Amino acid sequence: MGLPSEPVSNHRTGPTDGRYVMAGDVNTWFDTEGDGEPLLLLHGALSDSSSFAATKPALTPLFRVLTPERRGHGHTADLDGPITYDLMAEDTVAFIETVVGGAVHMVGHSDGANVALLVALRRPDLVRKLVLISGNFHHDGLSSETFAVVADLATMDLMADIYGSVSPDGREHFPVVVDKITRMIAEEPTLTIDDLTGVTARTLVMAGDDDVISPTHTQALYENIPDAELAIVPGTSHTLILDKPDLCNRIITDFLVNEPAATLMPMRRA
Repeated sequence: MGLPSEPVSNHRTGPTDGRYVMAGDVNTWFDTEGDGEPLLLLHGALSDSSSFAATKPALTPLFRVLTPERRGHGHTADLDGPITYDLMAEDTVAFIETVVGGAVHMVGHSDGANVALLVALRRPDLVRKLVLISGNFHHDGLSSETFAVVADLATMDLMADIYGSVSPDGREHFPVVVDKITRMIAEEPTLTIDDLTGVTARTLVMAGDDDVISPTHTQALYENIPDAELAIVPGTSHTLILDKPDLCNRIITDFLVNEPAATLMPMRRA
């Protein structure tokens, strides 16, 4: 799942500062802004990097923020065959190695969080701190209503128009990507509790209190990543970074910039 992109009238239709780079097999579009330690923003499904419009301004004064758009999303063309979390994790590793050449902070929302989690498990040498926003480590963490939401998005002319306004594949390819994403979120990811214990990066798990990811699933994600912190943002949904951007930005930047606070009554971290 992802965030609705901005209205098509405001969507990027003219020149941007973005550029393309061959990352593995994918001619990946990305933008970069700011100075400092590199930080990747990884968008959700059926959206693109513009979904971080309310997040990015809080981070660019502190970090070199990179916003790659994954295969079949935004300005990056689709490839033949299925879209899978494994493939997108491989693409992201290739992007980091090609563009950055070293470890990065990663902030992922929804599908972007799932991709970031896989990268952290497979290439811990490439991950500094990790922020997982409304992610799921197994497909059974999604609520049953999620697929109805995806089906509604698939039939919206606005979503197809937004997709077609920037995609090299054109508006008519949108249903193809929707079908690929629908299959993916129904069958993937398939990580286990034991897999989560392999995350070595300090991690912030975030979710809305009315999220499409079940609270028990988010709790399990937090409890089984060894060095994790948890933030449930009140009064928000799966679109929490748009619902309450100022609050979310404060939580994210505090985690990325500061070391853990010394707490008076630690239990899990005693």
